[in-house]
Amino acid sequence: MTEAPHAIFPQIALRRYIYEITDGPFGSSLTSSHYSDDGARVIRLGNIGIAHFKDADSVYIPMQHFENLRRHEVHPGDLIIAGLGDGNHPVGRACVAPKNLGPAIVKADCFRARLDESRLSHRYAAWALSSSFVSDQVSTLTRGSTRARINLEMARDIKIPVPSVQEQLRITQFLDAEISKIDGLLSKKRQFVSLLDERIDSRVLQHVGASQLVHPSTGIPALPIRRALTKVVRPAVANASVITAYRDGQVTERGLRRAEGYTLAASTDPQGQSIHVGDIVVHGLDGFAGAIGTSEAIGNCSPVYHVCVPTGDGDSHFLSRLLRLLALQGYLGNFATSTRERAVDFRNWDLFGRIPIPAVPSKEQHEIGEWITKLRPLREAVGKSEGLAYERRRALITAAVTGQFDVATASGRNVTEGVSV
Repeated sequence: MTEAPHAIFPQIALRRYIYEITDGPFGSSLTSSHYSDDGARVIRLGNIGIAHFKDADSVYIPMQHFENLRRHEVHPGDLIIAGLGDGNHPVGRACVAPKNLGPAIVKADCFRARLDESRLSHRYAAWALSSSFVSDQVSTLTRGSTRARINLEMARDIKIPVPSVQEQLRITQFLDAEISKIDGLLSKKRQFVSLLDERIDSRVLQHVGASQLVHPSTGIPALPIRRALTKVVRPAVANASVITAYRDGQVTERGLRRAEGYTLAASTDPQGQSIHVGDIVVHGLDGFAGAIGTSEAIGNCSPVYHVCVPTGDGDSHFLSRLLRLLALQGYLGNFATSTRERAVDFRNWDLFGRIPIPAVPSKEQHEIGEWITKLRPLREAVGKSEGLAYERRRALITAAVTGQFDVATASGRNVTEGVSV
């Protein structure tokens, strides 16, 4: 591997400190068919954060099968390295297995390493491996690949800056404290947006709970979807962008977002009709999973979508949110006649248009719709904050582990000004 620039501490290959390393089992020895509700945990790429263990999406295998895969076992305190990465999940990033882990193994595309702790701290190594210093090395080997990947030998050859054990401890304590502050601030921003989202959903669902959908005899009136929405079919516009409804409720140009979170249309004509800003868009097959929303862009979509506008004085943001919540709760799916490719089939407008929904006064619709429109910029601002926080973390980690400043006298504030990353 080529050496990354700007390292002040000696750059030494990881293999100098490894006394045991293994990768996860490949092939038929461990597949999703082996997973169970309990037993030994399987540590996957999603559990490896930037120098921290992400305790989410737990997957297990029976203890009997675990006994056959003992050589891949992970102990608390072991170093876990990602052998695959993309985007904000760089290959080579690492974390330390938590103390309360219990029986566990690593999955394919992950490595478990045990180091000579008297010379290289596992915790410091996790910080160093999660720096730009390492990702820059790895990128030279994986350039041109969609997903960067390294094998076991490449992992051994990764070079990291290695200061004295005392300095490793100081750097680890500094980064533990400063990165925690950054993550804590970002977490508060996410929680604020989440609470606003919950408040909107709660208010919308209050109307559902008070309606004839729940109380047939005494509830507020319900009306069929076709009386609240008018389906429109406009001709496609030449050279317009492709509009996609994502499962998180956003409807926008596909090129502005990641290539996931939506289902490709079954139609061979991906530009069958045009969409205007403010249209209510329902994916005929993926709507059950949340692909319902108000369009933020002008473009074309497949005929598999229902493109609608509010009838009368209805609010598009409120109505799309109402339909999305009813879909996610399984209500709309009760009226489907078939499923296709694991999706509830909403493509028949005559059938879809007959589904009853609460009749909410337009004034109430517009008030809730205004909340929804104000939430989108806040969510985008948090998204930008996440991007800035990611860059800030990487810069701070890289500067600290390469010795670009003295952590003994530094604070995280403005500490990366003037340093190279």
